[in-house]
Amino acid sequence: MSDSQTLQNTALTELHTKLGAKMVPFAGYNMPVLYTNLIEEHNTVRNSVGMFDVSHMGEFYIKGERALDLLQYATSNDVSKLFDGKVQYSCLPNNEGGIVDDLLVYRTNINEYYLVVNASNIEKDWNWISEINKKFGCEMQNLSSEYSLLAVQGPNAKKVLQKLTGEDLEMEYYTWKTGTMAGVNDVIISCTGYTGAGGYELYMLNKDAEHFWNAIMEAGAEYGIKPCGLGARDTLRTEMGFCLYGHDINDTTSPIEAGLGWITKFTKDFVMSDYHKKIKEEGPKKKLCGFEMIDRGIPRQHYEIQDADGHIIGEVTSGTQSPTLGKAIGIGYVKPEFSKEGNEIFIVIRDKKLKASVVKMPFLKKQ
Repeated sequence: MSDSQTLQNTALTELHTKLGAKMVPFAGYNMPVLYTNLIEEHNTVRNSVGMFDVSHMGEFYIKGERALDLLQYATSNDVSKLFDGKVQYSCLPNNEGGIVDDLLVYRTNINEYYLVVNASNIEKDWNWISEINKKFGCEMQNLSSEYSLLAVQGPNAKKVLQKLTGEDLEMEYYTWKTGTMAGVNDVIISCTGYTGAGGYELYMLNKDAEHFWNAIMEAGAEYGIKPCGLGARDTLRTEMGFCLYGHDINDTTSPIEAGLGWITKFTKDFVMSDYHKKIKEEGPKKKLCGFEMIDRGIPRQHYEIQDADGHIIGEVTSGTQSPTLGKAIGIGYVKPEFSKEGNEIFIVIRDKKLKASVVKMPFLKKQ
């Protein structure tokens, strides 16, 4: 970020500072990375309930008779499979065979959709979809600066939020509804999340964000709810093998290489679909895989992955010490012949070749 650009704040930045959060620049925003202790925050989400301010995420509204056609062409997944109140994970392929961004598609009705995109890519995504939309003529609104987003995650999330609403929160995963919560009308209640611990993501106008935060913290007190920062969010998503844009997927990576064939549907035409179909048919030249460290060391992005003879076979894209598993884990691209579960690979950490084993993701298996 250049000196001429200033960090943006969310509606809750002042509150995070008062709570003593460690604030860091992230995707152009001033965000809380940590409140007290990363492992404590991580375990709180895994075992009970925690809350994240993820208001830096972007929200677009798409409306029009050809909205479905636009999204079918712009995204890799099959949007026609959505029904009213359903959410879909997808990605925006670019013209170079990579990914503009990964995103969530929310269907209101066949002519109306909400898209939720990564904070670092809001402008890029908006420009990209706007360019494609010249052929489809849909109404588009960028609502990113108007809405706040709170992620309430963990096995006790439903018990906490049910105290604040008359809406039935016994919802199927990846569905959404609007309702009144904590006395606020028209809140988007989404049974989604980025932690693998279950829970909800809640969208409200900025003016209601602080009231909402405080109401949830009060309702969650009996369950030991804690505010959680981006540090715990990263360890939680890594344990689940969830891709992070700019790490595990980017402008040069095919979703097929990234193991995202399940969101890449060739039953329709989309941007560069023939290119990705060919990769699927011929087999990718690199594959994203998970690994656990056998030797002591924590893998980090861009660390080399080698075979036993010292040949470079890939690169680490994400890595951390897993608080839940008590061991170091990582995600990275390797040549396909090294991606099989149980294969021995080596991560170069501070000029040392450290042994690791390829494992099937998610690292954290369902209980």
